[in-house]
Amino acid sequence: MMKLFLPVLLSGLSFGAAAQSGGPDEGPADGQPPRWGIGVAVAINDSEFAGEGTRVIPLPLVSYNGDRFFFRGLSAGWRIVDNDNFELSVLGKFRMDGFSVDDLGRRELARNGIDYRLIEDRDKAFDVGLGMKWSGKAGELEAKLLADATDTSGGHEFSVEYGYPFQVGQGSLTPNAGVTWMSDDMTNYYYGTLDKEVARGVVDYKPGAAAIPHVGLGYFRPLGEKWSIMGSAKYSLLPDEIKDSPFVEPDTDGTASLFVGFVRGF
Repeated sequence: MMKLFLPVLLSGLSFGAAAQSGGPDEGPADGQPPRWGIGVAVAINDSEFAGEGTRVIPLPLVSYNGDRFFFRGLSAGWRIVDNDNFELSVLGKFRMDGFSVDDLGRRELARNGIDYRLIEDRDKAFDVGLGMKWSGKAGELEAKLLADATDTSGGHEFSVEYGYPFQVGQGSLTPNAGVTWMSDDMTNYYYGTLDKEVARGVVDYKPGAAAIPHVGLGYFRPLGEKWSIMGSAKYSLLPDEIKDSPFVEPDTDGTASLFVGFVRGF
């Protein structure tokens, strides 16, 4: 399942770094960053859901960075304001959260008191909202406010992340930290039990709103005139509201993910 890998794929590191990094050997002859990026990547994640285990998935990388419009994987946006220090964008993004019951472990669910035959998939969704980014000598601060436009969960989330990029040889390394707040509707849908499942005899669990902090590390380095290598590592600390979910592997305190990709600019 790709639900936990795609947030890494769609992060600012994956395509934003390639679009914003300067240097004489990175872009076209006019010195501007390439508009198009095409490449491949591999993502590794240790899922928090019962029985999913560790996943290793190859992924395509496709991005476009225009004067106003951009897309990065499964997200897209339109820059309303764009200057040297501040960017405000309207965003649209596929949400790959949730699970397929077939991907979960029946034995692991049973240990949590869940009969897999009584539960349903948690579907993907499409979010819309606003994204803001401030950058300067003190680092980069990014905030996003997204709402479920498909009424899959009917919820919304707010996230904020701070990163400080610095040069390491010919590459750029960016330690970062942030937090994502999910509304009760969203958290109840993806980590709680549905009313129709409770009516079938499944335990009634509604976690309510939850905040998920994370720390990470991003890396970007040009390879010659056209190619670049990029990667990220991220660890998210799960709050009690999510750890206590009957869909989550017992004694799971957090989730870790790793992403490495190669991209050619055009």
